[in-house]
Amino acid sequence: MTEKKATDFSNYIKWFWRLVLGGILFLCLFFLFASWGLFGKLPSFEELENPENNLATEIISTDGKTLGKYAHENRTPIKYKDLPENLIKALVATEDERFYEHSGIDFRGTARAVLKPGSGGASTITQQLAKMLFTKRASKNIFLRVIQKMKEWVVATKLERQYTKQEILSMYLNKYDFINQAVGIRSAARIYFGKEPIELEMHESAMLVGMLKNASLYNPLRREEMVRQRRNVVLKQMERNGFITDKTKDSLQKLALKINYTPESHSDGLATYFREHLRDFLKGWVKKNPKPSGEEYDIYRDGLKIYVTIDSRMQQYAEEAVTEHMSNLQKYFFQEQKRNRQAPFYDIDKDQIKGILNRAKKNSDRYKRMKADGKKDKEIEKVFNTKTEMRVFTWKGDRDTIMTPYDSIRYYKYFLRSGLVSIEPQTGHIKAWVGGINNKHFKYDAVEQQKRQVGSTFKPFVYATAINQLKMSPCEKLPNTPYTIPKEKYGMDKDWTPENDGNKYGGELTLKQALAGSVNTVTARLIDMVSPINVARLAQSAGISTEIKANPSIALGAIDLSLLEMVSAYSTFANKGLRVSPMMLMRIEDKNGTVLGNFVPETKEVLSEESAYVILNLMEGVTQGGSGVRLRTPYARPKYLTGYPYNFSNPIAGKTGTTQNQSDGWFMGIVPNLVTGVWTGGEDRSIHFAGIDKGQGAAMSLPTWGIFMRKCYEDKTLDISTSAFDKPSNISINLDCSKVEDDKSAEEGEEGDKKQEEEKDTDF
Repeated sequence: MTEKKATDFSNYIKWFWRLVLGGILFLCLFFLFASWGLFGKLPSFEELENPENNLATEIISTDGKTLGKYAHENRTPIKYKDLPENLIKALVATEDERFYEHSGIDFRGTARAVLKPGSGGASTITQQLAKMLFTKRASKNIFLRVIQKMKEWVVATKLERQYTKQEILSMYLNKYDFINQAVGIRSAARIYFGKEPIELEMHESAMLVGMLKNASLYNPLRREEMVRQRRNVVLKQMERNGFITDKTKDSLQKLALKINYTPESHSDGLATYFREHLRDFLKGWVKKNPKPSGEEYDIYRDGLKIYVTIDSRMQQYAEEAVTEHMSNLQKYFFQEQKRNRQAPFYDIDKDQIKGILNRAKKNSDRYKRMKADGKKDKEIEKVFNTKTEMRVFTWKGDRDTIMTPYDSIRYYKYFLRSGLVSIEPQTGHIKAWVGGINNKHFKYDAVEQQKRQVGSTFKPFVYATAINQLKMSPCEKLPNTPYTIPKEKYGMDKDWTPENDGNKYGGELTLKQALAGSVNTVTARLIDMVSPINVARLAQSAGISTEIKANPSIALGAIDLSLLEMVSAYSTFANKGLRVSPMMLMRIEDKNGTVLGNFVPETKEVLSEESAYVILNLMEGVTQGGSGVRLRTPYARPKYLTGYPYNFSNPIAGKTGTTQNQSDGWFMGIVPNLVTGVWTGGEDRSIHFAGIDKGQGAAMSLPTWGIFMRKCYEDKTLDISTSAFDKPSNISINLDCSKVEDDKSAEEGEEGDKKQEEEKDTDF
């Protein structure tokens, strides 16, 4: 009996070892077969060396800040050295305690997960990386899941041989999708906390590591308390692994999440209109500059670095200035429209209004989608007249409402638009670009896409032509009387006799007085003296690319130009007569830092240095005693003039412009190293203020310029000049108008003395 029991027991031992050894052999064969690819293709050596990634193209400002990205996945990889130590410790403590001890597979953790389901520890960080890089979502089929796990093991061991532990950690953090457009640790740090990863505090790192368990579940924008609890689990793991003390853990666990949500979509962040313009340029650039293989670069996947001329500080100030003034000005426009029976339109009849709204309907995304789906006009019309839920723009934030699409079209027509662009004249660098009041709701770019009548801001080109060709002095006087140019002279349909504002005539005015007062009759005389064709040539040589029809009416700005063209051309005056073409790009690099393209501006001499200085001297008169004097005088301001008092005492050359019916308000301002232009108006020319008081350029656009420049001057890290414009050493044109008066008085005195002497001789 005893012998039989012993025999039975020995059989159990044999079967035990057969199962153990058989299991090990089975696992080895299974692992071997998986490595051979019998259960599906595994990544090649080349794929392991260069794992496929969708890397965001990054737009970097001249002061080193990321303005935005172009991406299918908003991911910008960073290196291990740019990761904070507290993040690495939190990651290892929570996701893989023996990370530095294993070679890709933690057999102890796997055994614990098998013997004690739910205890965790089955997948190492390397396995999780392998899954993210090379395998698909887990199957519900148990057999397929086992096969997938084997493949993860194979890839994990290969990754461990191919990369260092540090590289694996950085690859893992760069690859993980933290949701809310935050793919990778850099995007996550920027979007959730508004900072770079290296700047993350320990509790912030712990929150992000906590999200690695399941980012959708632990979404800090939706489940704040759950995310906080998960963060505290991570902090507990750090304490358990000796990375922090119990006291530190307790203090950190008491902290709130302190989320600083900073979204990075195409419609969010800084320089949104500029980034859209740059995107269009890059689409053409990649076609002309292929990879060595002949393929085109993909701006959404190839991780390019685009270094631009925009200064993030100045861009921020420009956007703040537009928002500050336009949100205030809009209140007064709304108030005025309450008395307008055709609001927000003036000067047109009902049929014209209907035509404007119908064109807007056909330009809408809703209409285009329905047309693309084959919808009939009758069905589309019904949809546009049916109330629906929508989210609309207000200056106090987006608001949920219910209205018909037709009503929403008219609603958006009420909003005044504005644009600002600022250029460094010596380099052509575009430092700030604000294409509108809100890129999400108002896509049309007022800097480059839009062309509107420029009004009196074109007059300096007339004066510059006269100064450059005729050597006229700012002190030279011309009659302020009605002036007619006959139609035959320039092939016009009728004689041209421009009127002064308010029909104010009489006496003589110096050129400086005439430009400061924007006197039309004097400008008409000047363009007739130099001919319209010469004015057009100078303006286009200075930087205006739009074709200009050389007729006398251009003297008063009867021409549609873009804000970018105007600021570029004005920059020629500030750069001593030398035109430097506008630059938005410095260089383009690939993801490895190899320079793919450097960019330099084109230069061209347009005016003599003397002529350029004289025209600046003329335009200084606009801010000393003309329509731009509001920049200097602290008189009681109307409430619609935002930002008062500006209190500028430094030399500023400028010019305001207001078009017919106050449809467009302009201000162009120049200091020695910065030229900035602002345009303001309605989407359509029939949308404007009823009167000149609020509708002139000095009220609609000058305040934005003033706020922007004040912010720039207050930032001592910027070097915006407060100095006088450089005066040429050999200037021959007289700029001292008091000297002219003294000479005239002396001359009159000499003539009087001579006459007396003649009378004496006669008497004798």
